[in-house]
Amino acid sequence: MCPRPGPATAHGKRADSPPRAAVFDVDGTLVDTNYLHAVSWWEALRQAGHHVAMSDIHHTIGMGSGRLLDRLLGDARDHDEDEAISTAHTVLYATWFDRLSPLPGAAELLRSLAARNWRVVLATSAQGSELTALRRAVDADDAISDATSADDVESTKPAPDPVCQALEQAGVAPERALFVGDTVWDVEAARRAGVGCIALLSGGIGEEELRAAGALAVYRDPAALLADLDDSPFGRIP
Repeated sequence: MCPRPGPATAHGKRADSPPRAAVFDVDGTLVDTNYLHAVSWWEALRQAGHHVAMSDIHHTIGMGSGRLLDRLLGDARDHDEDEAISTAHTVLYATWFDRLSPLPGAAELLRSLAARNWRVVLATSAQGSELTALRRAVDADDAISDATSADDVESTKPAPDPVCQALEQAGVAPERALFVGDTVWDVEAARRAGVGCIALLSGGIGEEELRAAGALAVYRDPAALLADLDDSPFGRIP
């Protein structure tokens, strides 16, 4: 559970009720990148002599690089390779920066929530340079109050740190927030932070798996969530 927030620094505070936060993962949730990450990790691992099934890599997307390598290669691996593998992934993934595509309805969803006085905060396991490219792809900075990346927290998802940091930035209590993500690691991070999670299928993880992890609701993509916004969990926090 996240600690209680201090005074808010984000804009858009409501005068008639406590503030609310809409916290968003970015990769696979707002931008169509999960399979690009999987391919980039596959090649980075191959270059280091590790042959890992693409399906296994896909199910680790959403974790920070250290946790991802722990899961794929095990703790008994040569940890001295980690930095080189992570750097290779970063370089390979960066070749896609100018071609990243937002998922349907991503910008419109963020702007709709901001217009309803939700404080929109991004919480991602991406590093700073990746987050810059992702925000450029979404093209909705006017609706985003703040953002936190892997550079800003001690532990990445599924640890609750990114979600807690986002709530601290927004000055919002966990019960006044919702998290939107696309992986079981997003759902777990939100649960451990005491925040309800809405899951999207746009990252390639199945509905049954997301619901089993604890998702409150599951939608195809941001556009589907936007179309059902009033009847979604967002409509239940006044």
